[in-house]
Amino acid sequence: MESPANPGDSLVELELTVENVESALYQLYFDPDMERKNVAQKWLTQAQASAQAWQFCWALLAPDKLPEVQFFGASTLHSKISRHWSDLPTDQHDTLRMQLLSHILHFSSGPKMVLTRLCVALASMALNLIPQAWSQPVADMVRAFQPQKPDCESGSGSEATQDPQAHCLALLELLTVLPEEFQSRRLAQARCDQLREALAGEWAVVCPLLRQLLQSQDSSNQVKEKVLRCLSSWTGLDVTLGDSHELVQDCFTALSNPELFDTAVETIVTAISQPDSQRYIDALVTLMPLVLGLHDQLKTAAQDGAMETSHGICRIAVAMGETHSRVLLEQVEHWQEYLALVNMILFCTGIPGHYPVSETTSSLTLTFWYTLQDDILSFDEEKQAVYLQVYRPVYFQLVDVLLHKSHYPSQEEYASWSSDDKEQFRIYRVDISDTLMYVYEMLGAELLSNLYDRLGRHLMDPQLSAVWQDTEALLFGFQSIAETIDVNYSDVIPGLIGLIPRINISNAMLADTVMYTIGSLAEWLADHPVMLGGILPMVLQGLVKPELSVSSVSTLKRICRECRHDLSPYAQDILTVSQDVLVKEIHKSSQCMWLMQALGFLLSALPVDEILGRLHSLITPHIQRLDTLAQQEPDPTNKQAMVHILGMLSSLFTTLDIRHTDSLEAASSQILSASQSTPNPVVVVLQQVFTLIQTILSKWLDDSEVVEAVCGVFDKSVRTLLHDFGPMVAHLSEMLGQIYSAYPQFSALDLARQMVHIFSGEEQHLSNIRSLVEVLTSVTLNLFQQGPRDHPDIAESFMQLHAQILKRKPELYLSEQLDVKGLFYCGILTLKFPETPTVKAATQFFTELLPRCKDMPSLGEVLQRDGKLLTETILQAVGGESPRSLTEHFSEVLLSLNRHCPALLAQWLKETLQSPGFPSAHVSSEQKHTFSQQLLREQTNKRRVKEIVKEFSLLCRGLQGAG
Repeated sequence: MESPANPGDSLVELELTVENVESALYQLYFDPDMERKNVAQKWLTQAQASAQAWQFCWALLAPDKLPEVQFFGASTLHSKISRHWSDLPTDQHDTLRMQLLSHILHFSSGPKMVLTRLCVALASMALNLIPQAWSQPVADMVRAFQPQKPDCESGSGSEATQDPQAHCLALLELLTVLPEEFQSRRLAQARCDQLREALAGEWAVVCPLLRQLLQSQDSSNQVKEKVLRCLSSWTGLDVTLGDSHELVQDCFTALSNPELFDTAVETIVTAISQPDSQRYIDALVTLMPLVLGLHDQLKTAAQDGAMETSHGICRIAVAMGETHSRVLLEQVEHWQEYLALVNMILFCTGIPGHYPVSETTSSLTLTFWYTLQDDILSFDEEKQAVYLQVYRPVYFQLVDVLLHKSHYPSQEEYASWSSDDKEQFRIYRVDISDTLMYVYEMLGAELLSNLYDRLGRHLMDPQLSAVWQDTEALLFGFQSIAETIDVNYSDVIPGLIGLIPRINISNAMLADTVMYTIGSLAEWLADHPVMLGGILPMVLQGLVKPELSVSSVSTLKRICRECRHDLSPYAQDILTVSQDVLVKEIHKSSQCMWLMQALGFLLSALPVDEILGRLHSLITPHIQRLDTLAQQEPDPTNKQAMVHILGMLSSLFTTLDIRHTDSLEAASSQILSASQSTPNPVVVVLQQVFTLIQTILSKWLDDSEVVEAVCGVFDKSVRTLLHDFGPMVAHLSEMLGQIYSAYPQFSALDLARQMVHIFSGEEQHLSNIRSLVEVLTSVTLNLFQQGPRDHPDIAESFMQLHAQILKRKPELYLSEQLDVKGLFYCGILTLKFPETPTVKAATQFFTELLPRCKDMPSLGEVLQRDGKLLTETILQAVGGESPRSLTEHFSEVLLSLNRHCPALLAQWLKETLQSPGFPSAHVSSEQKHTFSQQLLREQTNKRRVKEIVKEFSLLCRGLQGAG
């Protein structure tokens, strides 16, 4: 192709000629300049839409043109036929059809991309004419191509001398794209139903042709593959298995041909996976022997390591077994065949090799076992008993297979796996675990007994126990079940707990599973505390090993949470080992946090007079380290170390709650007597480190991460201690005010919100809370005056704080130091933020504030003055300035306004909505009036108000009916 004479920007003014179209295509495909490509693309799109396109497209299909030009010509034809069909006079339809058929015959030998587009164009034309103007399209197409006869009568003599196989392939391409084009068209439902019915009637012509070609010795692999793809395409058109099962049977012969295998699998799976196939029981029964006949080929493939073959056959077996499980179970006279299919799928589940490295088939089968079990258990009791007699033994075999498949490879082999393979194997084991848990519903206690007996025999035999993978798999089975099923009444758990200490945990992967198994039995241990003595040493032994970090720490945490009231005899050992691993920094930061939470549970259950001493012993090394860091000049390394220690304290104080005990009477008397002499141990520690924390803040006040970590320590303490935190309120209120005044940060506001929630109702703390709120409000209002858009987190937390104040202690708004007008305006500004959580917080603030306006004159005055602005802001947001997802929250503010000041709202709606184009040019005056009337009628029905506001919002956005 030659370069255009006048390329570039001048293209837009060019006349629509074949030469200019070619020039534009050259520019689109070969010009390196993206801007010029875009100009060409735009011009070509306009050219396709023009009336002249009906003519120039044929010239572009001339034999001497480049394939890219021919492809554009074919695409243009399709575009005109599918989008501009009404432009073509009816008397030209036959001519167009003959031209298309002729060109398809001509391009039957290629290029393939041009042939396919021409076939799609003819298919599109057929869909426009069926059934009135073209009653038998498929029969006409077959006649035109005569795939089995070289002396084809259609077309010119030159086409008739072409390869008949090429004509046959072209016909098959046409028959394949016909249903696909139908699926891709957007049609009115009535027209869609009419076409679907008409095309389904054409299957009577298509099916014998496909069968003939598939059975013919003369058909090449290329033709047979096209036949298979054609069947898949028509299956998508809801051709039923009843109408296609003979052809589907023929497809099984293609499975012995390696070149056709993959396509044949796809076709068969598509055909038998149709849900409505269940209606064609005879067809399914006929296909069953063919599926079972693949078992030998499957075994050979598995033996030879032919992964693709075994994978394909497995897909067919699972499609048959899973899609039609219930129907096939009900065919009692064929029960042996279905049982054989189930056993074939069981073979697939247990296929040799390690997933995902040497096999990828077994994972396909797991959902089948859920389906079969659900179907069996859905029968009435009498039938169920019969099926269970047959299938319970299969499910016991399945457990053995799944445990074997969950085996780790040797450590050497596992080390050679990629990280992606290891992650896939981890997910695979999770899937197996879920399956085992589900299977327990069918097999019940006998399954646990079975696992226990095998584990016992295994551990008693030195030769067997030397293979750590077997031990690990059995424990993995126990853990899978115990993690989600209540095993407290199982009679094998005591024996299992007795066996676990016999396990050699020198192998890390086995040790990991041992830890998780113990963790899954934590609730059982809480009911049987006498067994703790044999188990805890193993957990503590795992705690000192970095490779067992996650499993050992999470298990200790579960034990400390569930069994804390029985851990007193072991507390010193737990604390000693834990302190040692923390000081030696054996675990990563997140595991250290878990460990501190575990120790918080442990300390909570100790006698109150012991807690402080043990607490000091635990945290003193970390406080000393924190003190050392605080004296040093700030640098990133020091910062991370400080944040880590503060995080550990937060985690500890999250769970250290002396009020949590099972014996409430004993606990309350114990705490009462203790509290008369000493305050809460956590408060004592906080008071002791308060000066140190102030030192840290003096150097790191402008670092949000450090301030957040400091606030986290107090936040977790307040949440856990509640009113016991009282002695700290005065100091903390003063410090928070200083922090926020120097450097406003959202974490200080969130902590203040917790303090308002808990202490605003206590008279002795009210003055401190009031002073804190006044300082935080004053500083934030100044920040808003400077421009709040850079601080959405502060705006969000500030709105949440004041929503909490209005909910818990609205009297704080009576303070003359609180700028209520400024607060109201801050709320309005926050409604305009782009961040969803921030806007949500502002709407919560207003829904708390508006009900108070009647009782509090200062709020009432502000509402009178700025209520119209609030209404206008919400209408703007609803009208399109805010995401649609927030409409529901804005509707709550409108409902609150209507509930508490309906007359004012009516006035404000009238004044704001009368402005032309407000809140959107898409809504008329009548629609705005209707919205106002509907809204003002609803003062109680929150759901109805949401619907009204949502509908108005859609109207404003030009999305009527979008829902």
